[in-house]
Amino acid sequence: MKEKIIILDFGSQYTQLIARRVRELNVYCEIWPFSRSGSLDHTVRGVILSGSPASVLEEKRPVTDIGHIRGKVPLLGICYGAQLLTHQSGGTVLPSKHREYGRAKLAITDPDSRLFRGIENGTQVWMSHGDTITGLPGNFHITGSTGDIRTAAFEIRNEDTFGIQFHPEVHHTKEGSRLLYNFVVEICGCKQEWTPESFIEQTTRKLRAMIGDDSVVLGLSGGVDSSVAAVLLNRAIGKSLTSIFVDNGLLRKNEFEKVLDTYREMGLLVVGVRAGELFLKDLEGLTDPEMKRKSIGRNFIDIFEREARKIRNVKWLAQGTIYPDVIESVSVNGPSVTIKSHHNVGGLPDRMHLRVVEPLKLLFKDEVRRVGQALGIDPGIVNRHPFPGPGLAIRIIGEVTGEKVRLLQEVDDIFTGGLREFNLYDQVWQSAAILLPVRSVGVMGDERTYENVVALRAVTSTDGMTADWAHLPYEFLGTVSNRIINNVKGINRVVYDVSSKPPATIEWE
Repeated sequence: MKEKIIILDFGSQYTQLIARRVRELNVYCEIWPFSRSGSLDHTVRGVILSGSPASVLEEKRPVTDIGHIRGKVPLLGICYGAQLLTHQSGGTVLPSKHREYGRAKLAITDPDSRLFRGIENGTQVWMSHGDTITGLPGNFHITGSTGDIRTAAFEIRNEDTFGIQFHPEVHHTKEGSRLLYNFVVEICGCKQEWTPESFIEQTTRKLRAMIGDDSVVLGLSGGVDSSVAAVLLNRAIGKSLTSIFVDNGLLRKNEFEKVLDTYREMGLLVVGVRAGELFLKDLEGLTDPEMKRKSIGRNFIDIFEREARKIRNVKWLAQGTIYPDVIESVSVNGPSVTIKSHHNVGGLPDRMHLRVVEPLKLLFKDEVRRVGQALGIDPGIVNRHPFPGPGLAIRIIGEVTGEKVRLLQEVDDIFTGGLREFNLYDQVWQSAAILLPVRSVGVMGDERTYENVVALRAVTSTDGMTADWAHLPYEFLGTVSNRIINNVKGINRVVYDVSSKPPATIEWE
């Protein structure tokens, strides 16, 4: 990688959003824990200091020595980052009398500031901090203020070092993208060469050099990440890649056949394995979500290992790991608490003595989709909603049976088909139908019924880390509900989930 911006993460919930905004400028960036600040090299064109839930006044605050960065590359401190710059340089930061959170109007007090070039005076910005900069060192000067904060932005004289108390990465800062452009492109001098096409070219070249004549095996799921990884590897090494697609009996209606045909039309060498009966048998009697996930994961690994051993000269295991997974593994706060275990081929590299190749580990989800589009992958796969590895098993609350799977497949098919029919599918990040362990009384014709309840779930999001429930039209919800009740025997009530993440997760289990 010829050039990059480094974002030092002090634990802000917005850190990934800063990186996404920089990537949208076609500039490559990486998120590093704040403790890595001493390992900058000649490829680093600039550094951004993130915000933090901590205070620079706390004894156990996240802290790094910024002195060895200042003056060497341009530096932008955001919120906590700006306060840390001030605090370490001898300025004063004090607790705010009132927590400053929400919209504010920025008065640009230095019209010659390169950071604010092309930005309207009085532009809306978004504040979120509990401390305030009340005194600046002598070589600092104020470049922006708001009605409540005198030091909303500052620069250090004769140095490309800047601090802002607001968040340019969030939607509510109207000209935040322009500010980041000014810093990353105009001040740091980045050339905006990070594009899907350049990524494909560089990655295929690296994959060829890394893998050589060895064989690679990859587990396909039908989702965008594994699909893009497979096509990228196929472009680099061709028939040296063998993909394995396992039907665990928990996929969407007719999905195994449809996706398998699509993969083969794309020129991939795919081994399709039908194993639904095995998975369902092992799920008998299990009601705990973690037990269900572990049962499915264990069987998947066993089948994958059996099929992979049939491949000659296999030396590599490919995975569709993406950048948020990498960031999570080096979290500023250490490994995160496990909310739920994830379906993956964990343990296989050691068991089979395989090396791991992760061609997408530098990309966010939206970048994976853009790379997929540039590779010419079927839009039905590139734009597909995320689908959990354990499949419908974690959308059936309680014990999983073949009949429950069949019933939920029909409901899911009607819901997903309706989203497409009403042109709502691409407006939703993820959709799901959940079969509840609840029965309700109903009337169909002149008969009393006592049948199952199904919940519909649809959310909007950018990366799945947070999500809001999708405000789907009443007309659509009414139509889909009627179709489900009239066409799926065993369902007599449909409800809609209006919970956001947090506090609720996107999936129910």
